[in-house]
Amino acid sequence: MDINLTFLGQMVSFAILVWFTTKFIWPPLNHAIEERQKKVAEGLAAAEKARAELKDADAKAAVEIKQARQQASEIIERAQGQANQIVDKARDEAIAEANRLKAAAADEIASMQQRAREELRSWVGRLAVQGAEKIVQREIDPSAHKAMLDQLVAEI
Repeated sequence: MDINLTFLGQMVSFAILVWFTTKFIWPPLNHAIEERQKKVAEGLAAAEKARAELKDADAKAAVEIKQARQQASEIIERAQGQANQIVDKARDEAIAEANRLKAAAADEIASMQQRAREELRSWVGRLAVQGAEKIVQREIDPSAHKAMLDQLVAEI
């Protein structure tokens, strides 16, 4: 192999190219690659952090949903209790009203019976008086017959 001047010129130019590349091109390129790696690492860390936060948010949401369901259940139970109380109160009021109406009807029946008795006594008294008038018209002693009629009216 003959080393000639061309080959030597190519080696020098290649050496200059390598030196120029390592001195001026490679450091900014390496710096850009490192910056990109750093950004990718930060992005992965942020994604992992976001995934952890999402998991925490899901857990918190599950707890909130559970609490909301429990509160809804308690509200439904209270509403059911109030509904039962309202029904019981209405039933008690209806029973009291029925008893009041029954008592009023019994009082009215009693007063009607009393009026009927009084009318019957009055009617019997008139009949007795009419009978007594006939007896008195035939008899002479009206005071004795009057006492006897008063006693009859009192017994009736």
